[in-house]
Amino acid sequence: MSKLAIVGTGYVGLSTGACFASLGHDVVCLDVDEPKIKSLKQGIIPIVEAGLAELVNDGLKKGSISFTTLIADAVPNADVVFLCLPTPQGDDGSADLSYVMSAVRSISPHLKKNAVVVNKSTVPVGTAGLVAREINRADVSVVSNPEFLRQGTAVQDFLHPTRVVVGGDNQVAVDTVASLYSSIDAPVLKMQTASAEALKYAANAFLATKLTFINAMADICEAVDADIFDVARGIGMDPRIGNDMLNAGPGWGGSCFPKDTRALVSIASENGYDFALLRGVIETNDQHYERVANKVKAICGGSVQGKVVAAWGLTFKANTDDLRDSPAIKILSQLKDAGAVIRAYDPTAHDVYENYPWIEICSTALGACEDADVLAVLTEWHEFTLISPDDVAHRLNNPYVVDGRNVLNRDAWLQHGFDYRGIGR
Repeated sequence: MSKLAIVGTGYVGLSTGACFASLGHDVVCLDVDEPKIKSLKQGIIPIVEAGLAELVNDGLKKGSISFTTLIADAVPNADVVFLCLPTPQGDDGSADLSYVMSAVRSISPHLKKNAVVVNKSTVPVGTAGLVAREINRADVSVVSNPEFLRQGTAVQDFLHPTRVVVGGDNQVAVDTVASLYSSIDAPVLKMQTASAEALKYAANAFLATKLTFINAMADICEAVDADIFDVARGIGMDPRIGNDMLNAGPGWGGSCFPKDTRALVSIASENGYDFALLRGVIETNDQHYERVANKVKAICGGSVQGKVVAAWGLTFKANTDDLRDSPAIKILSQLKDAGAVIRAYDPTAHDVYENYPWIEICSTALGACEDADVLAVLTEWHEFTLISPDDVAHRLNNPYVVDGRNVLNRDAWLQHGFDYRGIGR
């Protein structure tokens, strides 16, 4: 058992701390947000993440996890300190490291002898060196251990990963961090620090590229009267391609892909390489939001001025409550600017008025359809697939549906007289 300090209790930090505690380590989570820490001490989880509340509460009962706002309670006794802090996109597209470096300055004087500091956040290549120089202690090593957690399946991804990546220039420190995962059945890839830092950006950029490609192919399929379901199934059977991330939809968003792709473009530019391919991916994805919004306009006769749009889903994907860079919000914002009235239902996004006062939130999916002119499905929540098209037809003014996630049973909706328009179908 090792003593761990987790600096930051956001999505990554909280998942990391809870999972390490479940593996038998002694974990203290540190955050400056006093109300959040107070809630966490009571077992109240601020995010929607399957299995996370159970792990936190189990850890609290066993005493394997605790929460504090005091550095002195977390850092001085920790063998390994994980930095799990936000790295938002700066004005120039690069990653903003101010949260990371501020935390490093705060904890540096409190680090025990021979402690290992771990960058868990997604950070530009070279950040480990910046952190090491800020700490400025020969006995303290800095290691990169990037996370590959998908929102909605973070606990599963942590405890059953496809790989664990540990990068560092001090082999003892690398082995120390790798040993924390010894009870997990997964390959551990040990490498240089820069390689580990670059690997995380490469993974997210490649996945974003794959999603953008299938969405672009969906547009082509519509133009040539092909079906993206058949195309995706066929190419997905090629083991060189694989069938993951081949579901055509409204475009990608969330807390990672938008900022990480732009950060990688910035990293490339700073080092003399014009990453035109990735710039094209970002531009194509941004255009895809408009294409989906235009589907809604087209089904309404070319204009949504004065029309009521019923939206199913607001979060950037299902099984989370995260609205950051949500394609649904971006599409609905375009429709609002075109004169539409937006009425929406989402299972987890209830309190959005402060940031999106133009969205009327409904308590049920069917309630959002009452006297609406068109239904737009923008997040792939499973419950939407269980709703009868007949129940929707009785509430909408027009039998119009734009299935931006291709989750509805197209044949069933067509049989009920709907004008159904999916993505690439």
